[in-house]
Amino acid sequence: MSKTSSTIPKWADVLLIPIINLFMALAVSAMIIYLVGENPIEALKLMIEGAFGSSEGVGYTLYYATNFIFTGLAVAMAFHAMLFNIGGEGQAYIGGLGVAVILLALDQYLPFWILLPLALIGAMLFGAAWAAVPAYLQAYRGSHIVITTIMFNFIAANLMVYLLVNVFILPGSMTPESRVFEEIAWMPSIQSIFATLGIEISDSPLNLSFIIALIVSLIVWIYIWHTRWGYEMRSVGFSEKAATYAGINTKRVIMITMLISGALAGLAGVNEIMGVQHKLMLDFVAGYGFTGIAVALMGRNHPVGIIMASILFGALFQGGAELSFDMPTISKEMVFVIQGLIILFSGALAYMSRPWVEKIFIIFSKNTKKGA
Repeated sequence: MSKTSSTIPKWADVLLIPIINLFMALAVSAMIIYLVGENPIEALKLMIEGAFGSSEGVGYTLYYATNFIFTGLAVAMAFHAMLFNIGGEGQAYIGGLGVAVILLALDQYLPFWILLPLALIGAMLFGAAWAAVPAYLQAYRGSHIVITTIMFNFIAANLMVYLLVNVFILPGSMTPESRVFEEIAWMPSIQSIFATLGIEISDSPLNLSFIIALIVSLIVWIYIWHTRWGYEMRSVGFSEKAATYAGINTKRVIMITMLISGALAGLAGVNEIMGVQHKLMLDFVAGYGFTGIAVALMGRNHPVGIIMASILFGALFQGGAELSFDMPTISKEMVFVIQGLIILFSGALAYMSRPWVEKIFIIFSKNTKKGA
């Protein structure tokens, strides 16, 4: 997945092809909007204004993007070793459990500056632990990582139901959720951070987790392209047999890569549980793990591309919600169709436009040589 063609420049593969795919998805979406009797240009304008037209809209866009950055990085990390980890949904879910366990146990005794690193460690450890079994089965038993990770998503969902109904639920409550954390354990919102600087912005779920996501993206970039472990991982991704011949322990690489991938997905639980919900509850992942697959594909498995793709998908989620509110004929389900088309063209059909883009560059290159 990390390989690129030598017939087109790298910038075209990383930037041009995703933009072309995005425009194709928007063109199909425009046709659907037109068929239901609405103006596609006006709908696009409303989506952009909803996502970026106010500080509240930007806050919601970046809040969604935070989750997509974590899950997108998780998918990309595995992709570089040619491992298709589609278990980000379950790993993020269990990562949130790790955050809740730490905070429920310690929020009455420790200050925030100690709780935050402990919550991050809990999210990563629980997420990594949930990826450990599929990693072992892939590395040592030959089980396909796609099958095992998707099955673990279902196991995670059922495990969380059991824990919230039987373990974490408040006594006498009918709602399957834990108690609210002490306020000292809440992740600071961006609004409160700006307020300390004398800047007023609208309230939104955006919190310090977004900054953490950017820092994690930098660490992932350094790990993949500037460490020995990253080199070994990419070597396994290019050719597992060649890596084995070169003396690389491929089983160990698969295990480490999947553990890191699960840890990255688990960090999404920090944003949701510590930053927004302030309690453990059901279904807080809301499909972020699956959207992370499209984010990684659209971002070409590079942290910079993943950040940009995450902001795009965050804008689709926030702008789509505003669109369904301002245009009643475009229902919530229609917005899901538009989002699905973006995911389809940037994910499953990510390389559909590549052949004719390559032909254009080949023709251009030949004409340039003749002119010279």
